[in-house]
Amino acid sequence: MPLPITDTRDAFRPVCREIVDLLRTLVTDDWERPANAGGWRVRDVVAHLLDTALRRLSFHRDRSGPPPGTRPTPTDRELVTFINDLNATWIRAAERLSTRVLTDVYARASTDLADFVETLDLHASALFAVSWAGETQSVQWLDIGREFTEVWHHGSQIRSAVGAGPFSDPRWLQAVLQIALHALPHAYRDVPGREGVSVSIRITGRASGVWTLHHRGGTWDIDEGPRPGAATIATMSDEVAWRLLFNALPLSEAQSAVQLEGDADLARPLLHARSVIV
Repeated sequence: MPLPITDTRDAFRPVCREIVDLLRTLVTDDWERPANAGGWRVRDVVAHLLDTALRRLSFHRDRSGPPPGTRPTPTDRELVTFINDLNATWIRAAERLSTRVLTDVYARASTDLADFVETLDLHASALFAVSWAGETQSVQWLDIGREFTEVWHHGSQIRSAVGAGPFSDPRWLQAVLQIALHALPHAYRDVPGREGVSVSIRITGRASGVWTLHHRGGTWDIDEGPRPGAATIATMSDEVAWRLLFNALPLSEAQSAVQLEGDADLARPLLHARSVIV
């Protein structure tokens, strides 16, 4: 069956609350720990979470336009450069803020974000297309889900850095993976395939599941559930899966952590698939 609509609206509030509750327990050294996020420390990841919450509220809720000089339809490379610049300038500015201020402001901003997303229509047109899924226009539930994956995976980076363990509810990770797997058809877009050939993705752990990427009608698509006779079967833990898809797992580690059966060549795009803009 096709991937179902994944409604993450009610998950923002409890996930953000767990992030804030953890931040309030951190000591000074914890904020300086590396967070496996492109050289960022824990405090930088928290600053980024604050930035993305404020941006979503400003651009989407309040309909404030992007900075002057931004092209309405940037190329992929221009979009990456634009986002990287936004992130870098904010992280530098956030050095002026104490960790208490970062925590208190994020507590308010994340509450406002949860209030806002809970009002959104899942079936409306999204304000932002989900480019890593290869879309130029998205339905709002996928854009909301993309925002949720941002909050969850950065929160998980913080938790991992300070040894806090996983979030309390594995259903949140299941939703993250369900959203993130929309990247796979786009990752396979240039891979030739015969009608009916398929790749099975089996994820183990608390957020376990099986999905099947298949070639039909000249394109790749992904369904929920197994499919008999898959040419390739890729098995990985839920921890490996989210780190792989969110660019937090080096290729060498992915190659050893993902168990492959069948046609290994057909698994290569999976190991390079990303559910973030890189």
